[in-house]
Formats: sequence, C-alpha cells, structure tokens
Amino acid sequence: MNFPQFWARGDYRGFQAWRWSANSLQEAQQLADEAAQKLAVRFRSGERLPNRGYYPDRPFREEILREVRNSANEISAVITRNSYGCEVLNTARIMFVDIDLPDRKPQRGFFQRLFGKPIALPDHEQSAVVLKIENWTRQNAEWGWRIYRTHAGLRLLATQGLIGADAAMTGQIFEAFGADPLYRKLCENQNCFRARLTPKPWRCGIRRKPERWPWLTCQAENRFRRWEEKYKSRIPNWATCELIRTVGNRIVHPEVQSIVEIHDQATGARTKLPLA
Repeated sequence: MNFPQFWARGDYRGFQAWRWSANSLQEAQQLADEAAQKLAVRFRSGERLPNRGYYPDRPFREEILREVRNSANEISAVITRNSYGCEVLNTARIMFVDIDLPDRKPQRGFFQRLFGKPIALPDHEQSAVVLKIENWTRQNAEWGWRIYRTHAGLRLLATQGLIGADAAMTGQIFEAFGADPLYRKLCENQNCFRARLTPKPWRCGIRRKPERWPWLTCQAENRFRRWEEKYKSRIPNWATCELIRTVGNRIVHPEVQSIVEIHDQATGARTKLPLA
C-alpha cells in the first residue's frame, strides 16, 4: 500500500502542485516547489497539461485515520479519508472486487442520478453477475466470497485466504467477474484493494465538498470539522452496502475475519438501511 505520511503544496507564479514524501515534510515541500515550477514551464511552452481524474497514477493524498494490524503485528489494512470525505478501507492482501451494473434508467439526468434517490439495480443484471460468480466458484472450490449489494453494483470480499493486488490471479478474477476498469487501475497503481466504508455525502443530503487534507490553515481545518460533524450525523441513516449472499468455501482466514467485522460494522451491511 502506498499512503505517504508527508504532503506539501508548491506554489510558483500562479501554478500549484502537491508532492509527497515518506521521509519528511521538508522533502515533500522541496519536491512540490520543483513540480510547481516545472508545471509553469510546461504550460507556458504550450504543452497541454493532463487531467488525472479520481484514479491517479500516483499515491492518494489521504489522511490515515487508523491502522489495522494482524496477529504478527503487521499492518494488514489502513482506513483513510478520501477527497470527498468518506472513510475508505485499504487492504494489502485481502481482496475486494468492485463491480458496477448498468444504469437502466437513461431518462434520468446525471445530476438526478447523482443527488436523487438510490438507483434500483435491475434484478436480472444482478442475478446474472451472481450466477457468474457462483459458476466460477464451483470450478475454483477453494475460494469463498461474501457478496454485497452497493448503491450502483456489487462488492465482493474474498474470505478463504490472502492474495496481493499485483498477483496474476487477481487480474484473472477481475477479468472473469467484469470488475470496474477504474477500480482495476486503482488496485494496480496503489498496490492495494479498496472499499468505501461510509456513504457518499451527496447521497445523504450533504453536497458541499469538504476542505481537503492536509489543511493549509487552522481556518481550513475548522471548516472541515464543521462539515465532518454534519456528515457524521447523517451516516447512521444510511448503509454503504448490504450483504446479500455468501458462496463457496466456508472457511474464513483469521486475518480476513477481522476485516469482515470492521467492514460490516462500518458499512451497515446487515442493517437493511437505504444504500448510499
């Protein structure tokens, strides 16, 4: 997993760049200042600057909220806060698979889908994917899965053992189950699996984006804390996913079991609350 502790923003003649370091804030600041200068030079030379989107080819700038350690006192997972304020579980060797299902309501506009009521998943689409998982698991009987329904698709958690995000088998499973292409890229770039634990803010009525970590001023952090207090007051009314089925091998690896407990508690997977 790649979550550097130190981040800094460089500023140069109106251009800004964030850079990171695992060693010190000073090193991160030096790298950020150099990157901002290079950005200015590239822009003024007429070069088109890339838009990296949500899944970048660099570490995520996310605050680590909690580390989860296994029986050998090794870090098996970290919980971070993403750019729009959600808590996210990141695991080194415990596989999550993110599968998006088609939106069968094209008459609804983008912002209606984004800010409106949860989209009902087509039963036949969900059933077809679950059947694919069951058929694959019959042929690979050592594997076990917890299958969760999310707001817009399915989430799988492999329970029988540990596997790296960069393992060849991981890519084969992603391909077999039709994992979201952006999620595949994330796992490759970050060398981890990832599962959102708390609802997306706009799905529970909070649409203003929070201040992003690391906060550059005390005022910025205070604004975030006020936003966070409002967001946390809405979380108990929503679930992030719902457990719908377990398939395959019933033996759960001990390290996976601890993650299952953290995941299901934080997501409200057994509450039957509306999904966000």
